[in-house]
Amino acid sequence: MNGKAASALVLALVVVVGMAFRVSWNALRDVARAIGADEQASLLYPFVVDGLMALALIATLVLTGRDKTVALWILGGYTVASLLLNYVHGLVPALHAPEVGSLVRLADWDAAHYALVLIATSLPVGAIFFGSDLVAKVLHHRPAPVSEPADERRADESAHLPHTPAPAAQMDTFSSRAGTELPAAPTVSTLVREGADGVQGEDPHGPHAVRTPEPGTGEEAARQAQFEEAELERTRQDARRTYAESAQAGRPLSARALGEAYGMSESWARKQILAVREISDSHPPHLVAVGGER
Repeated sequence: MNGKAASALVLALVVVVGMAFRVSWNALRDVARAIGADEQASLLYPFVVDGLMALALIATLVLTGRDKTVALWILGGYTVASLLLNYVHGLVPALHAPEVGSLVRLADWDAAHYALVLIATSLPVGAIFFGSDLVAKVLHHRPAPVSEPADERRADESAHLPHTPAPAAQMDTFSSRAGTELPAAPTVSTLVREGADGVQGEDPHGPHAVRTPEPGTGEEAARQAQFEEAELERTRQDARRTYAESAQAGRPLSARALGEAYGMSESWARKQILAVREISDSHPPHLVAVGGER
């Protein structure tokens, strides 16, 4: 809905509510006179009843939870009371513009008359109590914070992960507790024998692109490939070490968080996690029984 249509709708609602209040105001004023209110009090009486209804309606649009339920009960209660007094005004002809200060019976049955008088006289007192309570609830209301999506929380957690290799002392502690050892990085001679093409084809998710060797520069290209693969292997070892430490701490990282921590893809990180798990499964911890000599 565009702005002009919304403004027209709100204006029409204000007009309808204003006309309805004018009709209800006539009946409530006459009822106030019938229960002994003076001229000024009878003129203000409709504003007390219908005004609190408007206040409760606004409170229901602002409050939430239990406070909103209370505002709805107040709105419903005063709506029923106003409807009842308008109904009585239509049934009793003596209520139509009675003289100021003259008491008029609201019903022929004594019990009904006393009940209606109690309702009519209680509405102003209730307006003071309930109106103050609603205003206090609205002024102290704080909107609930919007919860972050799970993806954003994982991204925030991954931002705090270390990007540097863990100290050797921590890895020694983890290895001694789990009874496993992480594979060592391959030597330079091994990398050279494997060749640049075979090494690069093993992991397509590396951050460096393979340079096409030019004629006559085969040795330089081999050294470049050797350096790049050494960097990739170091990154893989760091990622496996980080995941192993998080698993030892009881909070294993997800593949996405691990990949973001090292600037890699999620599938690359998943391979490193599987490598750590395979090592742990193939080298279960050994329990050594210690007994005293007899």
